Formats: sequence, structure tokens, C-alpha cells
Amino acid sequence: MQEWLSRSAGDLGREIGAGEIDPVALTETYLGAIAAHADTPRIYSAVTAERARAEAAAAAERARAGQRRGLLDGVPVSWKDLFDSAGTATEAGSNLLSGRVPGRDAEVLNNATAAGLVCLGKTHMSELAFSGLGLNPQTATPPCVNDPKAVPGGSSSGAAASVAFGLAATGIGSDTGGSVRIPAAWNDLVGLKTTAGRVSLQGVVPLCARFDTVGPLARSVEDCALMLAALEGGKAADLRGASLKGVRLAALQNVVLEDVRAAPMAGYEAAVARLRDAGAEVEPLEAPEVDEAMPLSGILYTSEAYGTWATEIEAAPEKMFAPILERFRSGKGFLASDYVAAWHRLDGLRADWAARVAGYDAVIMPTAPNLPPDADRLMTDEAYYLTENLLALRNTRVGNLMGLSAVTLPTGVPSTGVMLCGRAFGEEALLRVAAACEAALRQG
Repeated sequence: MQEWLSRSAGDLGREIGAGEIDPVALTETYLGAIAAHADTPRIYSAVTAERARAEAAAAAERARAGQRRGLLDGVPVSWKDLFDSAGTATEAGSNLLSGRVPGRDAEVLNNATAAGLVCLGKTHMSELAFSGLGLNPQTATPPCVNDPKAVPGGSSSGAAASVAFGLAATGIGSDTGGSVRIPAAWNDLVGLKTTAGRVSLQGVVPLCARFDTVGPLARSVEDCALMLAALEGGKAADLRGASLKGVRLAALQNVVLEDVRAAPMAGYEAAVARLRDAGAEVEPLEAPEVDEAMPLSGILYTSEAYGTWATEIEAAPEKMFAPILERFRSGKGFLASDYVAAWHRLDGLRADWAARVAGYDAVIMPTAPNLPPDADRLMTDEAYYLTENLLALRNTRVGNLMGLSAVTLPTGVPSTGVMLCGRAFGEEALLRVAAACEAALRQG
């Protein structure tokens, strides 16, 4: 049964459907692993064992009756602690929200439950989701699967750890500037950033609502496709026959290749070579609109974040980790007219990007320019914290600023990823390209 903990969600679902795995036994195996794991208190903020057992029992009964609701019916998953869950604390990694217990599930959790997925519990995260590092001395900093001294990436830090350490089949996170893709890359997982506005944010604790997105961290592209369908209550992308023959990829050259550290660059270059060998056409691309968009993120992100949380923050600023507090407060000095003008300009830059990449199937780049930073040093070296946090989120932010769907894949070099950016609301097409890339990378 322990081998179940390393299986993909799709494989587990197929074995449930074939009668080879009982959902109750599967859930008990996960709950046992969670109870036995030394780092569970740093990964899960709450374990919903009673709910999980009830949902697993219902899934087992449906399987026996031949009435499964879909491929993932009976598969256990984790949820980032900003998705409302009825009767269970949802505190978004912040002492500002200590004791907050919602009365109903977020819409995405409700949809996933309707699809038969089993809720194992809630996972730790960066405070109010406003950091790409995963460091949270206020609640917990989950471990990185490749380096016990390093942070795991954030803000969906516990979501990544729950999957990487075999404590969930898939983790559901959110991505505002890279918060699914950074922890996925640093823990050798696949992470899907959906297009803003595609997946419901009802019952999701906000950071910047115009950029906030919901997406899975998983062991495979197929799992991401299946989970997207479950989150929406829709149909999964058809990945059958996905191939790189004739696929055109644009390798972005400006901004994203600056100051990339040795290991991430090695992983990226090796990945690009394998994709070419598998038949993809990879062409260099300069996109000057990215250079202009990057500085806009300062006003757009911090203004909305502070506007969303100012009342709670200023009522008890002492409850916050100082660097996160400072980042929120950096948005208080901007004028409303500056914020509106920045959005107008970004809309124009998005149009420029769309025209420039129209002939490509995806745009590729290193997911993160750096490896997971040392947790202790982040707590004592202010310059190191600032540099590593901003660098970690730089490349992923391209997808958010340009309003894209995006996915990160492991390169084979530990804690490094290659990111593919697709079109807005083009997740199905992007996932087919990603599935073909995943096959090529796994053969390399």
C-alpha cells in the first residue's frame, strides 16, 4: 500500500475503477502517512480525517455500485489554507485571521467534492500569499523535498510539500505571481497556473483579485488536466496523441535569462535540447513589452494587496512577519490615478504580446532563476531575503502580467523547472503541448 503514495492521481483513479484499490484503504494509507511523517505539522495546518473517511466511504460505495463520478472519484488531495472549508479553520497563513472558520466550502472545493475527491486537509502557506519563498515564521515553513535547509517555494508551500513527500496525491494552490509554479519547480512537480477569471475565486481568501488564480500542483500533466476539470466541474483536456512534431516554441530571451543561476540554466538548456530532439521547433524571441510591464507590477500588486488588507493589517501590524508587512505597506503611497493608468498600459502591452506570439504554440523560459534559498539565512540577512524573493518571482510574473495560462515541468535537474506560457483561456491546448514536452523530458 505504501507504493500508492508515489502514484499519480490519474493512476490511482484508474486502479480504483479497476477494483484494484479501495478508496477507504487508500485514504487510510494517506492518513497513516500524514500521522507518521515528522514534518506533518510544518506541512498541514489542519488534517480533516473525519471528512476524508466519510468521503472515502462514499466513494467506495459508488465504486462498488458502478456509479463513479469520474476518474478521480476516491482520490485524496490537499488544499492550501486559503480555500474556505466548512467547519475547518481557514487562516491564509496569517495570525491576522487566527480562528477564522468559514461556514461553507469554497466553490472549487465544492466542485471537487462533487467529483468525488477526498479532502485530506489544509496546507501551510506564505502569509496572506504575498511571498514566493514559502518562508513563514508566523505559522510554519514547510520543508523542501531536495534540501532540508531550504525553503520550499511559495506561497503554495505546503501544497507542494504534501505531494512531494507523498502526503497527498495532488495539492490545490493559488498563483498570483508564481505561487503554484515556484513551489512546483523547487519540489520537482508539475504546476498549472490558470488564466485569471477562469476558475472560481468564490470562497478563496484574496491577495490581488485581478491576478489571483487557482491551480493544481501534481506529479503529471495529466493530473493537472484532471484537477482543472474537477475544480471547474467540467471535462478534462484530451491529451491522447500529444506530440511535439510541428510544435513551435518561442524561447523568450529578454528579462527571463538575466542572472539565472548555474543549476536552473543547466536544467533549462538541457530541457530545450530534449524538446528539439523530440521534434519541437524552438526559436529565440525578444518581447520588449515584458521589459515595460515588469515595473508596473510594483504599483499593480502592492496597491491592490494593501487596499484589500489595510484595515486588518493596521489593526494589528505586530502580528505580521516584518518583510511581508513592509511589502503590503509599500502599496499605500500610490495614487488611484497611477493605478488606473498602469492597468491601461498593461492592457496595451498584453495586446502587443498576444500579437507577437500568435504564431507559436507556447513560449518557454526557466521557471525560476534561482534554487530554493537557505531558510535560516533568509531570517537574518535582509538583502538576501529581498534579492531571492524578487528573483524567484520574476520569470513566473511574466505569465501573470501578460494574463496567460502557464505550466511548469521538472527538467531532471533537482529543483529546476521549464515553464511554458500559453494563451489566455488556452489551458487545454497548453496542456497538450505540456504533455508532449513531459514525455520528451522523461525520456531524456
